[in-house]
Amino acid sequence: MELWDLYDSQGNRTGEIWERRHGMNNLIPKGRYHLVSDVLVRHKDGSYLLTQRHPDKDVYPGLWDASAGGSAQKGEEALECAARELFEETGIRAEKFELIDITFRDQSHSYVHSYITEVDCDKESVILQKEEAVAYRWVDAKGLLDYAESDLAIKTKVQRYKKVYDKIRKEINEVL
Repeated sequence: MELWDLYDSQGNRTGEIWERRHGMNNLIPKGRYHLVSDVLVRHKDGSYLLTQRHPDKDVYPGLWDASAGGSAQKGEEALECAARELFEETGIRAEKFELIDITFRDQSHSYVHSYITEVDCDKESVILQKEEAVAYRWVDAKGLLDYAESDLAIKTKVQRYKKVYDKIRKEINEVL
């Protein structure tokens, strides 16, 4: 059983608790949100981690994802959630996280903290959580942009990382 704190539209805990049930996020009361953290992973060599979501996921099944993440557990803060989810889903530990964006999504009743982290791990040491993802690959900056513009990308996450994608585009254009 997974329990979530609920938040109001200003990001304050309400004291209410929600029990997660597969596919039932849309039943969270209007004006209430659960905390979600996701992390874009950049390797020190400049490549980015992509994972393919498990086909049985209730949200975005089978799509490729440029971030690891998920819902915060009861009592957990956004940064704690980001580090935990990154490790659970990929086996990667990170020390520093840079907050990129905070968004509220009424459709999914989520209050999302989006981070980026840079890691120096063995790129072959990724360990996927079998319920979450079925494949992974590392792509260069151009590959990340190609992914973001493809039909395989999760568009809501692409939008949350727009600042990162814009910065990468600028860097690539300056080299050309």
